[in-house]
Amino acid sequence: MKKIASYLVVLSLISPVARAQEVEEEGLSLMERGAQLFLEGILKEMEPAIEEFSGLAEEMGPALKEFADQMGPKLTELLNEVEDWNAYQAPEMLPNGDIIIRRKPDHPLLKPETPTEPAPQVDL
Repeated sequence: MKKIASYLVVLSLISPVARAQEVEEEGLSLMERGAQLFLEGILKEMEPAIEEFSGLAEEMGPALKEFADQMGPKLTELLNEVEDWNAYQAPEMLPNGDIIIRRKPDHPLLKPETPTEPAPQVDL
């Protein structure tokens, strides 16, 4: 997955240069030639960073896969549980480390579903 992401980054940086080379055959204006040289310079400057990103992606691959395997089902459960994400504010971390998500005060409350069967009665 990370290899694909790194290839997409490289491809997105190379495609404007490739397009500029096609246009060169038609004859470039001074501005177009300057833009082409600028993009080529950026690409040369970015090569070490792209290679480093590729290495980082390969290192983090197994950890990200493990995270997705463990958290994927729980996140799917959470997504199915919440009906309207617009009804909540951004998550907030309390000083004790708890994370809370508050309902927006101006958002209308959803009507609770009425149970189909009455709650069981307990004799005390």
